[in-house]
Amino acid sequence: MKHTVDTSWKGNMLFDANVSGHHVLMDAVPAVGGEDKGSRPKELMLASLAGCSGMDVVSILKKMRVEFTGLDIRVEAGMTEEHPKHYDKMHVIYTFTGNDLQMEQLKKAVELSQERYCGVAFVFKKAMEVTYEIRINPEG
Repeated sequence: MKHTVDTSWKGNMLFDANVSGHHVLMDAVPAVGGEDKGSRPKELMLASLAGCSGMDVVSILKKMRVEFTGLDIRVEAGMTEEHPKHYDKMHVIYTFTGNDLQMEQLKKAVELSQERYCGVAFVFKKAMEVTYEIRINPEG
């Protein structure tokens, strides 16, 4: 299997990536010649991790018949100071919303995603430390 993403320069620092038929704009801040018309490429790495793992977790919890009303995923990343500046660690915070949620079930779903199914996490773990935590917000 092979994936292909076509990306076109749109002037200044703006690029338009065609990802599975969807346009993803990437741009820089004005201080470095951009116009802030899109996401920063490195930050999209964080979104990829959240999306990949989130889809796994939702799928696993549905199979386990766990009912929840919300899932928010925050990815925090540490950046090196020297060029090439890159992430040297990532921390994923899964916040589930719902009543009567069992931490054991949530932990199992997250662990399966992080350790077995999420290809993005797999690749990132080869380059840096990736940690996670789980939080529960009861509905009220």
